[in-house]
Order: sequence, then structure tokens, then C-alpha cells
Amino acid sequence: MMPSGQKRKIYTIQLYDRSMHLGIKTHIMGILNLSPDSFYDGGQFTDLPQVVQKAHQMVKEGADIIDIGAESTRPGSTPVPAEEQIRRLVPVVKRLREEVPVPLSIDTYKAQVAKTVLDLGIHIINDISGLHFDSQMATVLACYKAPVILMHIQGTPRDMQKSPRYQHLIPEITRYLKKGINKALEAGISEDQIIIDPGIGFGKTLAHNLEIIQRLTEFQSLDKPILLGPSRKSFIGQVLDLPAAERLEGTAAAVAIGITAGAHIMRVHDVKAMVRVARMADAILNPQQHN
Repeated sequence: MMPSGQKRKIYTIQLYDRSMHLGIKTHIMGILNLSPDSFYDGGQFTDLPQVVQKAHQMVKEGADIIDIGAESTRPGSTPVPAEEQIRRLVPVVKRLREEVPVPLSIDTYKAQVAKTVLDLGIHIINDISGLHFDSQMATVLACYKAPVILMHIQGTPRDMQKSPRYQHLIPEITRYLKKGINKALEAGISEDQIIIDPGIGFGKTLAHNLEIIQRLTEFQSLDKPILLGPSRKSFIGQVLDLPAAERLEGTAAAVAIGITAGAHIMRVHDVKAMVRVARMADAILNPQQHN
């Protein structure tokens, strides 16, 4: 854990039309799912007016980034073809780029999807495979000088929760992320355009997820901003014996502890509540900023 008063390292990410400074405060990334089968909010935002309204609501509640996904990556999910993702994403991206003032991220591991949305001015690509699933993704990102979030996953969404095993959890995740970083650098992606995510819930047991949050500071060895995505996930349900709809408090606990362990970005469903959690955690860690 970061000792009280210790500041996170500050990183500057260059986006399409602005800069983003990570580490001064915790950034909240709001989740906007367009897929009908996401584990928590699947099917809630399937028509354009609903999606636009939800995005504006998240901005009003304090979201720093909005992460848009058109393919569920919940355990056991079936891949969605790139063409269908593009069909879902294009009208949404066009509207939100015109209307929403915060950076927009697209959750995809498919290069074809990434290229299409980057042409429309999307700021960040969030790749759950850490550049391991699509050999063209790193080249596309380098061409657009786009920042990328590299996440760790064991297996694929369809099979990742079938008995995930590790000999040495944190070193294995670190090696996987390092391989993704090297792929990015070899393709020409700038060193300071990379964010890492240890992948809570993606090929991990309850014990693995708890250990990742407990030992999150160890990922600072990669010298990259850290994103954490614990929001309403099954490990919280396992601890509290609660369904996804009742995991707000458990999410808040994971977010607060993740911030104390050095996370720069929190990817969440409940923007309003988690902005408040983050502001309080930031104030406790750096009280001099609030005197």
C-alpha cells in the first residue's frame, strides 16, 4: 500500500486532441456497454438516445473517461464479429464525439474495429488481450499514435474461468503485460502511450483477484499507469454472497483499497458513487491537497 501522503507517479498520456495527466487524482472510467449480454447491464443501452443520455449522465456524475464496448467479455461469452461491433459502435461514437467533453475509449481486441473508431476520433483503445489476440492491433495503434490499455487475461472469455491456475500469480501476470508492452514498442507505439490492467476476473479465482488487489503496488515495476476494473464482479459476489445488482458496497471497498495501492484509473459501472469514493480516498492519501 502507498503510505499516507505518498503521491502516485504522474504520467501524461497524449490523446487524439488533448493530454491526460494520470496520478494527480484517481480517474474514473465509466462503463458503457452496447452489448445485450454483458454480465451486469447487458441490454440496458441498446438504442442511440439511451446510450447518449447515459453518457451525458456519466459526465455529469464526474466520469473522466467513458469506455464503450460492443462485445461482452463476461465468462463464457461468445465472440462478436468485427462487422457487428462496428455496426453497434459507429453511430454511438459519431454522436458522443460531438457531444461529450471527456475522452472516449473503445473496449475491443480486434484491429478492424480499432481502426474504424480511431478514424472517427476515438481517444483510447482498451484491449483485454494486451495485444495478444490480434496480430494487427499494435500496428494499427502505432499508425494512429493511439494510447492503449493492455490487460492480462488467461485463456479467452469463453474458457478463462475453467480452472484458472498459476504457479506464481503476480510474476506471471507481470510477464504477460511485459510481453504486451514489448509488442507495442516494437510496433512503434510510444512508451508513454501504454496503460496496464492486471485483469480482475479474467482467468482468475477469488483468491487470485484478492491477491492482485492486495499486491497491486508490485505492478509499479512496469512503470506504467495502472487501471483496475473490479466493478460488481463475481469475486465480490463470492465474498458477500450477493448478485451483481447488490455489489455496490463491495465495489466501493475494492476501489478504495485499489487507490491506496496506487491505481491511476478505476473502471466502474457506478460513476457517481465511485467518484465520491475516489475523492475521499485521494484526500486521505494526500491531505495537503485539501487543506
